[in-house]
Amino acid sequence: MNPAQEIADISRQKWRWMAECNVEALATLFHEEAVFVHMGMTLTKSQELEVIRTGGIHYKEATIEEASVRFVETTAILLNKIRLVAVVGGHEVVNPFVVTEVYVLQNGAWTLCSLSFTRLVTA
Repeated sequence: MNPAQEIADISRQKWRWMAECNVEALATLFHEEAVFVHMGMTLTKSQELEVIRTGGIHYKEATIEEASVRFVETTAILLNKIRLVAVVGGHEVVNPFVVTEVYVLQNGAWTLCSLSFTRLVTA
């Protein structure tokens, strides 16, 4: 499998795990020093997993509209243009985002080091 396809597949699996609230699988994918940038807050790995576990944010469905992957040595940068359906504070919201995912290859496995949401302005 080519490396760009492998990263895209890992990302799709991550969105499924997030929708399923599968914090055990996510914990293995997320690097210990990972950062998660949402609209208005930045979380550590443990904070992000807790938000998912408790339902603070339920990532119901992420529809990937476009994706691109770039590599810098053993770092992969994935840009996903998505339509995200989420439940936040008990309210379902739908937002268009560009999500930047940064993966680092360590000991033969890709780990997610950063996940950053940028909301797109729509006309």
